[in-house]
Amino acid sequence: MSNKDRSAMSAMASEPADVARVLLIDDQDIVGEALKRMVEGEPDIELRFCADPTRAMNEAIEFRPTVILQDLVMPDVDGLVLLRFFRANPITKTTPIVVLSSREDPKTKQEAFKLGATDYLVKFPDQLEVVARIRAHSRSYMAQQQRDEAYRELRDLQVELEKKNSELQRLSSLDGLTGIANRRRFDEYLEQEWLRAARDGKRLALILIDIDHFKAYNDNYGHQGGDACLRRVARTLDGELKRAADVAARYGGEEFVIVLPDTDPQGAAMIAEKLRSAVEALQVEHTHSQTADHVTISLGVASTMPREGGIPAALIEMADEALYKAKETGRNRFCLSDVTAVKGVI
Repeated sequence: MSNKDRSAMSAMASEPADVARVLLIDDQDIVGEALKRMVEGEPDIELRFCADPTRAMNEAIEFRPTVILQDLVMPDVDGLVLLRFFRANPITKTTPIVVLSSREDPKTKQEAFKLGATDYLVKFPDQLEVVARIRAHSRSYMAQQQRDEAYRELRDLQVELEKKNSELQRLSSLDGLTGIANRRRFDEYLEQEWLRAARDGKRLALILIDIDHFKAYNDNYGHQGGDACLRRVARTLDGELKRAADVAARYGGEEFVIVLPDTDPQGAAMIAEKLRSAVEALQVEHTHSQTADHVTISLGVASTMPREGGIPAALIEMADEALYKAKETGRNRFCLSDVTAVKGVI
């Protein structure tokens, strides 16, 4: 449906609910005059007469009737064909259509109703019957329009609410300072990937990262400088991860953690060295470090085959032990957990 059609339908729903707009389509002026007289004393009925059936659709789109009265036998345009056109157009698809015919023919009635006619009247009907049917069909139609509009507004509201909830969920999973995943998101994701790996028989790797001598950095460059350093390191770590499944998170303070699904020890070691080199390449000044004159990181790497019944904390402990070893052996390096050590790699 085009924007123009939507606007027209919205306008139909917003019209006063107590006014029936009737579009009469008949090639005979005498019929138009007779129907006008029937409703002229009714303040809640507005009638427009269309004597040219070829203009009926344009009139309907412009007038936006709540009821259409339509003759079946007209020159140039067959009434049943016109009925089919009305039902194919989104503006008049659900508008009540009362067929006017001079014949009380069951087959003609059956065909009209089959094509979507709402009602069938034999010309000329009684005035009270015409007015009553116009009001009944118009009120039913406008009530349906109002319900549809309310449903559309409710649906739009639900979509907007879902968007806001999704954004809130996203924000609640991010670390406020660095913008990467927070500790809660890390815990959830590690648990999720642990269960997935156990189910699929895949490996799961973890890298724990600590900024070397960060307390000295904070003491000498101030908390604002320390926060800026944390943000740069976080962005660098996150930016080096290429797979969507690999997640970088702030573990706490100056510690970060990387979750690497389906990654063996060799692969995790390669990523760890890549991360270490990337942070060192920043050349963030740290004249008070005992390791280098710029900011560096130490990393502990662990990889395991999760088993059902096991706990992710075991993998964290393995990575933590490897991180401790990296610090003890000089910092600005990574070490692999003893459980997953690979020959030729520290």
